[in-house]
Amino acid sequence: MKTSKASFKRLLIVSYRLPFTIQQTNNGSELQQNSGGLVSAVLSMAEQMGQNQGSLPTKIHWVGHGDQSLQQLDSSALENDTFVAHPVFMDEAVHKGFYEGFSNDLIWPLFHYFPSYASFKEHDFDCYKQANTRFLEELTALIEPGDLVWIHDFQLMLLPDMLRQVMPEATIGYFFHIPFPTYEIIKLLPRTWRQSLINGILGADVVGFHTTDYVQHFMQSVSEVLDLPIINQRIILPDRAVIVNAFPISIDFNKFNSSGQEADVFATQQYFMNLLRHNKIIFSVDRLDYTKGITSRLLGYERFLIQHPDWHDKVTFVMTVVPSRDKIAQYQELKREIEETVGRINGLFGTIGWRPIVYSYRSLTFTELMALYTACNIALITPVRDGMNLVCKEFVASRHDLKGVLILSELAGAAQELRDAIIINPTDTQEVADAIDQALVMPLAEQERRLQHMRKHLQNHNVFRWSHDFLSAFNDMIINQPSLETDLPIQPFISAFSDAHKRLLLVDFDGTLAPLVNDPADARPSETLQTILRNLAESSDVVVISGRNRSFLEKTFMGIPVFLVAEHGAFLKKPEQPWQQLDLSADDWVDPVRSTMNYYVDRFPGSFIEGKETAIAWHYRKVETDDVEGQAIDLATQLRRVSSSIPLTVIQGNKVVEVKPAQHSKGTVALAIAEQKPYDFIISIGDDTTDEDMFRQLPNWAYTMKVGSGMSFARYRLARQQDVETLLQRMNDELIEV
Repeated sequence: MKTSKASFKRLLIVSYRLPFTIQQTNNGSELQQNSGGLVSAVLSMAEQMGQNQGSLPTKIHWVGHGDQSLQQLDSSALENDTFVAHPVFMDEAVHKGFYEGFSNDLIWPLFHYFPSYASFKEHDFDCYKQANTRFLEELTALIEPGDLVWIHDFQLMLLPDMLRQVMPEATIGYFFHIPFPTYEIIKLLPRTWRQSLINGILGADVVGFHTTDYVQHFMQSVSEVLDLPIINQRIILPDRAVIVNAFPISIDFNKFNSSGQEADVFATQQYFMNLLRHNKIIFSVDRLDYTKGITSRLLGYERFLIQHPDWHDKVTFVMTVVPSRDKIAQYQELKREIEETVGRINGLFGTIGWRPIVYSYRSLTFTELMALYTACNIALITPVRDGMNLVCKEFVASRHDLKGVLILSELAGAAQELRDAIIINPTDTQEVADAIDQALVMPLAEQERRLQHMRKHLQNHNVFRWSHDFLSAFNDMIINQPSLETDLPIQPFISAFSDAHKRLLLVDFDGTLAPLVNDPADARPSETLQTILRNLAESSDVVVISGRNRSFLEKTFMGIPVFLVAEHGAFLKKPEQPWQQLDLSADDWVDPVRSTMNYYVDRFPGSFIEGKETAIAWHYRKVETDDVEGQAIDLATQLRRVSSSIPLTVIQGNKVVEVKPAQHSKGTVALAIAEQKPYDFIISIGDDTTDEDMFRQLPNWAYTMKVGSGMSFARYRLARQQDVETLLQRMNDELIEV
């Protein structure tokens, strides 16, 4: 079991890249750490962890891919005052399939909504698994009890669960830095791949995304792919829960705010402005990538120039593209398209003294970047899809002068935070053109107001807040572990139950009072639950309402004074009274239904037919064939066409297809019972599709509860069958106290 408070021994960061370079000095090779925001955030996080446990932070261990040159270094060269680097080495062919193949040629385009660019190669997925295993080997050699492991990004989606399998008690965080797309995109992945990837992520205790949209997309995929119950921000597994939340990554606000005021930045800014003849400046900087919307941005600027000739010779678009993957044909083609578009626009509108676009294909120094941030009148940030985009945040933080306008794509994660930017659709060239015009004529007072709001937000939500919030999620997870996984407001519920004078409890059997088992004959409620039901029945009307036959229910609940409803409402037995048959329908439909089901019994070993007095069911829980669920749907479709003298209902339940007369259902009998007395408290609990009839028919003030995953008419949800017993125990305890 984890400790009662978040007190971690060491921080272990795992990412594809090591944020270090090796510098050759007079003393030999030394580890030089990068100055990026993630490194600063991790240092701050380690300091916070030290404060939590009342000690100085220990060194941070960082696991990441290492190229072959690092193998020659002594281990002392991989350590400095704050970090210890742990390079992961792997076969070059494996690395190529893992990184260039599966990660960059499949996950990157697919998760950025470019499915036509995605390459689905089984060999690449095999390499991806091998590479994640290499990271696991390095990590397991390093990890100690009490460590916090924080795994990053899409290259390592399998790693959290791999680590969980070998170290079940490990504390694991995972952060996804790119967009997580809708399930319609995830569904393009082969079934086993998407199951593996989502299972992999769920090995973590806390999973983070940039935005609430990405959280919802992930939750939907978990529901569709793994059919797991979700309670608020918690995904419920059989033995634990995973917290999933939005943690928008940010920047070191003070660094960009102060750097914008440095003398060398100011000098470079003035130099650039003089070169551009003090024209209005539009600035953009992007890595070369099809997700950045660079060509559409150029077309929007061209449209602006066509529609606003009065701005010719008065505005210059400074566009920097940072080299990336330009040895790959797709990126070479993108670069060619960008440069042709730049040349065409400059040729169409330029003069001897004016270039509409100043384009460069290179990296900028930090001083040059800050000079352009502080010199420009417009920052034009228009990706067609971006997990967050920190360029726009850097621009806002650098504008201590409260001048300049941010034009931002609605498809960047940052658009959900920076609402005072001019938000545009990057593919709408007219909207881009209009936004440029609006920004160029925007009054200074409005520029100041917008920037003040955005700067205040970034001051309060900087990169240190991001890492601290992620660490705080572990505090919440450890300190606030609920004994009952539900969205039901427990205290008001218990009070309503306690205060009621006439109580009605309607409870399903399989998957609700008893866990689902391979052989239905083996299903039983626990001894504890039987005692609870016996106690509750003394002051409440308790109804077990099931699809089971009469003899099974009567035997199972012998000696417990509960109402029994068998075969989905066909039979009713009140305590100490004989059975009543509520369904008197003809049975001429049974033989053709059985004949149809027999065909599927023959096709699927392990399946069987259960004949009841008023219903017949095909069970397939023991069938291991992958396509059995699809075949169950086909069977249900055929059964709905069976000729009968009475209306029939075909029920697709949990690993069962059942046919019964439509006259009675759990809903009709539940409503009939509820109307017999003036009940002032009603609770209905069930896990299957047949229980939805109860949820629909009962009064809207009743407490209706769905057990497990899936869509439901119920007002509330209990995550697991064991939570039913916990809830009923709480209700029983309340009666004992009263």
